[in-house]
Amino acid sequence: MTTPADTLIDTGTEELLCVLRDRVAVITLNRPQARNALSDRLTPALRRMIRHCGESPDVGALLITGAGAAFCAGGDVKGMGGGAPELSFDEKVARLQERQRTLTGALVNVRKPTIAALPGPAAGAGLALALACDLRIAAESAVVTTAYVRIGLSGDYGMAWLLTRIVGTARARELMFFADKIDARRCETLGLVNRVVADDALRDEAFAMAHTLAHGPATALRFLKDNLDEALMHDFMTALDHEAERMVRASATADHREAVKAFVEKRKPVFGAG
Repeated sequence: MTTPADTLIDTGTEELLCVLRDRVAVITLNRPQARNALSDRLTPALRRMIRHCGESPDVGALLITGAGAAFCAGGDVKGMGGGAPELSFDEKVARLQERQRTLTGALVNVRKPTIAALPGPAAGAGLALALACDLRIAAESAVVTTAYVRIGLSGDYGMAWLLTRIVGTARARELMFFADKIDARRCETLGLVNRVVADDALRDEAFAMAHTLAHGPATALRFLKDNLDEALMHDFMTALDHEAERMVRASATADHREAVKAFVEKRKPVFGAG
């Protein structure tokens, strides 16, 4: 549902919807009849929207969700098996590498807050898409599964990397090896999702989270993401040095000055777009 204040963004296909609502880009996978499984139309459009919204100064946060009662069922299993026989092994690998880099790879690299709202199942690449976001909020009825092993596949779109960093190596192996369906409450316990809400409250709660972040201090949030990402990559002393540089840069922003002034005046700060 859109409001008069919404700005519709043309995605090039009805299989993906994008609305800019008060600095939140609401991106909706729109194949409810197929549980929003990725397709040759939906996936390229999603790549374009991730890039566009990640770069647009009008967007403060990205909220990705699915139409109907599912988030994303991953790849369309019915279309698997045939492959592209005209391509060599190396060509197939290169094609998948490029597709991964421009989807979950691009999403992880967005320097704005990203949230996945799960109204229902997230499986395979659909789960990887959710895990590539900064935060996840799930409806009570949502379930997730890695799914790959059930169709004889090893995983793609960064699933193993993302899972390991979110739940640890032992849990990641369990989730990948058995591909069990995990309900929303257990997902919250494992750390797969940050919050679980009633089904009918999901969209409002998810938008409220995204709205708060979209109107936060953009530079500070970008630097926060850099710090958090580097916590998984660098030794402590290197992380300290990089934190110091970003802290000094953030202290010179208009957002910082506004926050200090608002604190003194005992009011809520009003941050700018940059």
